[in-house]
Amino acid sequence: MMSGPQIIRTVAEVRQWARRQRPFVADVSVTDVPSGRVSRAVVMTMGALHEGHMALVRAARQRADEVIVTIFVNPLQFGPGEDFDAYPRTEDADVALLAREQVDAVFVPSVADMYPGGDPLVRVTAGELGRIYEGAARPGHFDGMLTVVAKLLVLTAPDVAFFGEKDAQQLLLIKRMVKDLSLDVEIAPVPLVREDSGLALSSRNAYLSPTERSEALALSRALLAASQVAAAGGRAPEILAAGRAVFANYSRVDVDYFALVDPDTMAPLADDYCGVALALVAARVGRTRLIDNMSFVITQKQ
Repeated sequence: MMSGPQIIRTVAEVRQWARRQRPFVADVSVTDVPSGRVSRAVVMTMGALHEGHMALVRAARQRADEVIVTIFVNPLQFGPGEDFDAYPRTEDADVALLAREQVDAVFVPSVADMYPGGDPLVRVTAGELGRIYEGAARPGHFDGMLTVVAKLLVLTAPDVAFFGEKDAQQLLLIKRMVKDLSLDVEIAPVPLVREDSGLALSSRNAYLSPTERSEALALSRALLAASQVAAAGGRAPEILAAGRAVFANYSRVDVDYFALVDPDTMAPLADDYCGVALALVAARVGRTRLIDNMSFVITQKQ
């Protein structure tokens, strides 16, 4: 019978786990072969695991001889009136899923153990990139996210950390933090996972009623409409208009933003832009706030 992952609950215990001798990876250098096999990978989550998280875990399992998953609902990235207290917490089910993926360890700390003195006085700041789009809608969110990611990278000491592309702005900020602070870890993106309907997988989908789940399809359908106009040779204004027009058919969806940006900077695209583009959308469906994105290429008209 397969044994489950080691459950680690305190900062002291995870430090001890991380400092022990790592698995040996023969004839592979992380610096020589960035996409090659490594000793340790981490996947950071807030729990309520779904198939999107499992895609991250499987990608980590393919690359690393040792995989640790963190489960921590981080209060620093929730603003006033957000769903910190209501956020789904399903530890037993999460650990059972991770056991099936042969994860080696799961770090499940308490808030008191992660922040023993209360909210930390010193934090990682996201800067201007953290104050647009999701940062504008959720002030302080990205500072809290980067702070806990930095802390978990220090505690777990991975060679590579896997993050989903669904949270595109978050992924870009984590990459910039690692680069700007010269952190010795590779950040590996994993494509987002969708239901057959097109709805992007999210732990917050659990909040949606059947009617709201149907309405939530507006996000992916708007992105698809935008990508189709891009494939037909449309310019940025036409692409944006096509995506935004979809929401006229969904009266229960309150759109926060639908934007077309440079994937490397999050800067809005010029009307004559050609190249890889990233469409971002955030909307509230009932009381649930959802985000989604899609990348595609805008080509020059012939």
